[in-house]
Amino acid sequence: MEALRPLRHLIIDMDGVLWRGQRPMEGLADFFAFLRRHEIRFVLATNNASRSRMDYVEQLARFGVTVRPEEVLPSCDATAFYLQQIAPAGARVLVVGEQALRAALSEAGFQVIDAEDVDFVVVGLDWGLTYAKLARAARAIWNGARFIGTNPDPVWPGEDGLYPGNGATLAFLERATGISPIVVGKPEPLMFRIAMQRMGAVPETTAVIGDQLPTDILGGKRAGLRTILVLSGATTPSMLAESPVQPDMVFADIRALTAAWETALAAPDPKGCPQSLR
Repeated sequence: MEALRPLRHLIIDMDGVLWRGQRPMEGLADFFAFLRRHEIRFVLATNNASRSRMDYVEQLARFGVTVRPEEVLPSCDATAFYLQQIAPAGARVLVVGEQALRAALSEAGFQVIDAEDVDFVVVGLDWGLTYAKLARAARAIWNGARFIGTNPDPVWPGEDGLYPGNGATLAFLERATGISPIVVGKPEPLMFRIAMQRMGAVPETTAVIGDQLPTDILGGKRAGLRTILVLSGATTPSMLAESPVQPDMVFADIRALTAAWETALAAPDPKGCPQSLR
């Protein structure tokens, strides 16, 4: 596929693209070997705020793939970065989310406390979500705290099917408070800007690979990037057919993408320029 030839930088989603639950996708190691062999730089940018960079580095190592921490960008880190741009050091933050999000905000210099008198309420995927946590967050927002969401994903792909995502939690709080959250993760532009800055990338050589139309693909289009959808996660063929958001390329999974890319690079370059010089 000719559109793959000029790509030198990738922003890659993980859940539903590289694995489902704890099961790696077929062809995972071959995909990363292909990227390293062709010197295609990447950032693994996930809207999942419940896990840290090192969690992902270690998971990929168990799957036989080596990545560096700076090649991983979870939305907990992007949210901490965003707050550093808009909030004073030491601001008080109520977190609905997992330890990775709490740690990222603490390391960024914020006071993470379980109280209603705070400056910000930050909401990420929380596997121990309770009505009491939601009520505390709602009261903090009613009291004037700014409402921040790590990501708006409506669903999360597990090994045995889909689960409600953080977008469902945000919708609950928005309905209760009448306040819309400021969303940091995809499809908002911040994560794409951070990822491209890390790679030294430009839009002309960059693509987004994801499994969700309203986050990965829409976000990539908003950022002016090529978009590649894989059908191994949250999006079914029928969902794709009915969606107003359409990717530039579609593959069944990363194994099919790798095969098509290998074929594209092996074909004669129509511009007569060796791929290594492009």
